[in-house]
Amino acid sequence: MITDKFLKGRRGISPTLVERAAIEKAVSEIRQIPPRTILIEAGQPLRHSALIIDGLVCRTISDRDGLRQFVGLHLPGDFVDLHSYVLHHIEHDIASVTQARVAIVPHERIDLLIADTSLARKLWFSTVLDAAMHRAWLFRLGRLDAMGRVAHFLCETNARLKAVGLSDGRRFVLDLTQNDLAEICGVTSIHMNRIIRQLREEGLVTMRSSLVEIARPEHLAARGQFDGAYLYLDDDAGDPVRRT
Repeated sequence: MITDKFLKGRRGISPTLVERAAIEKAVSEIRQIPPRTILIEAGQPLRHSALIIDGLVCRTISDRDGLRQFVGLHLPGDFVDLHSYVLHHIEHDIASVTQARVAIVPHERIDLLIADTSLARKLWFSTVLDAAMHRAWLFRLGRLDAMGRVAHFLCETNARLKAVGLSDGRRFVLDLTQNDLAEICGVTSIHMNRIIRQLREEGLVTMRSSLVEIARPEHLAARGQFDGAYLYLDDDAGDPVRRT
């Protein structure tokens, strides 16, 4: 099913089979997006929202010189621009990082979906969850050192991927370049190379090409001050470690 990962593993909020069928019925088309392609431009009038089926999609803002800053990373199961339903446009770009497949849901069909108050609440939950992750992103960049930022990001990504069945809790595929990771964590590419080496030398994480292996999840979570409560995951769905 197109929606099999939507809100999967979220605490008490996963859509029912009937609700999943309603969302799938609302899909007007499936789009294949090549890697490194802008899906939505800032300020563009929007009459639909996109649900990620496969691939990685990012939110970015560019400065006056055209230099890009990651401000969010989205995984399969995320409604990447659902808030455009009420805003009608967004103030940042949305682009694919990898090859991606997205389901397009026209806003007039969302009108029908939210007539069901239970489903409306779950769609609302999706947008509120985005806000919670943005706050964690701000905390990561504003309060943690470079090593802590990388540790926190890897813990978060591991938990989110585990919730949708794309991580076993210690090992997952992450098709990001070293430059991508540097942008996400607010460091230079050279510094990111040093951090990756340090994580390996301390026996915390090994990164080989796109494969990430977390050897000591508890220690990595402690290094990144990671507490997955803001992800609202079922106890057995994602966050392997809670900071105490």
